[in-house]
Amino acid sequence: MAAAHQDDPRRATVAAYLDHLANQRRLAAHTLRNYRHAIDALLALNPGMPLDALLNPAVRRSVAQLHSQGLSGRTLAQMLSAWRGLYDWLVRHHGFSANPCMGIRAPKAPRQLPKSLSPDAAAQLLNAVPADGAEIRDKAMFELLYSSGLRLAELVSLDLSHAREITAQGEVTVTGKGGKTRTVPVGKAARAAMEQWLKTRATLAGTDEPALFAGARGARIAPRVVQDRLGRWAKKCGLGVRVHPHVLRHSFASHLLQSSEDLRAVQEMLGHASLSTTQVYTSLDFQHLAKVYDAAHPRAKKK
Repeated sequence: MAAAHQDDPRRATVAAYLDHLANQRRLAAHTLRNYRHAIDALLALNPGMPLDALLNPAVRRSVAQLHSQGLSGRTLAQMLSAWRGLYDWLVRHHGFSANPCMGIRAPKAPRQLPKSLSPDAAAQLLNAVPADGAEIRDKAMFELLYSSGLRLAELVSLDLSHAREITAQGEVTVTGKGGKTRTVPVGKAARAAMEQWLKTRATLAGTDEPALFAGARGARIAPRVVQDRLGRWAKKCGLGVRVHPHVLRHSFASHLLQSSEDLRAVQEMLGHASLSTTQVYTSLDFQHLAKVYDAAHPRAKKK
């Protein structure tokens, strides 16, 4: 293979480009290795073809070949970025007329399904009895995340002025992404947890603190603290899985969809701008139904 590289006149040009990345742009060693690997793959797929003769169709074919070999969309996007960088440099410094990688996108990676808790696991998490004032606050926060599908940023931005809306009206108005406001219902368990927190809030919150949820220093609780507290709470409850605030949002959506089958309503409550964003939960719901089928249907049971 090394001899083939030595006989390939394209290698000198590529070496000059990698030297430019190392000495002019100061890229890290592992990044340089990734660039070299990506460009090596392009050359191997187009043996003997001069760099200035390698046109857009050849690049597209190379992407398709690599994809057929099992490379992920994310990996192909990184390789395309390396190829694009090489040809940008060749256009600027070696008089190449155009970049053959322009307009080519890697295949989309399959969308990762959001992780969620089972209804039993969610109950195990939220039925735990708080031991002190901080845990009373924690339970109110976690109940609200699960009851209303709030984002973490929406939760920590709530002010004390939202308390009456939650406890008396059974709903809460939040400002989400893009500055869009929405009003979502708050369940009975979350309202009860909130009432308990309001009774003890003064022991943690500063006198003039406007935030609904306060941290150890009496000021608005930080998102990182909520993440850490939820992780500890889940471990204390013996769930055996890592739980973060977005897991509760995902659990809210999947459990609601399983029971209501109303995708539009779930979209509105999550504050998704596009229905396609919410549709990922239909796959999650199908997985749940498939498990039920496998466990219950007589023709699905293994002998």
